[in-house]
Amino acid sequence: MGLRRAARTIDLLGSRLPLIVPDKPPKSLMRSLGEFFGHIARGVKSDVKPAPKQEVRRTVEEETRDTPQGKVTLRRTTIEEIEMHKPGEGA
Repeated sequence: MGLRRAARTIDLLGSRLPLIVPDKPPKSLMRSLGEFFGHIARGVKSDVKPAPKQEVRRTVEEETRDTPQGKVTLRRTTIEEIEMHKPGEGA
């Protein structure tokens, strides 16, 4: 696939750059519609069930302090989880 320079230029941050376009014809309307509905069909057919998660431990540390602006509560929550993936499943 070759590239050709177009007669037009684009202005990018004050410098004029030539617009480079590929040497292939644009996609037809039917081709674009086919790709669109192909993406929709693939989304409908795919499994949307998330990988099962198992919570192992949840730790909550909480502290209340008095400050000149009033009481402030500091809270840190740590959640440890395990995700089970099937063989061959990307994640």
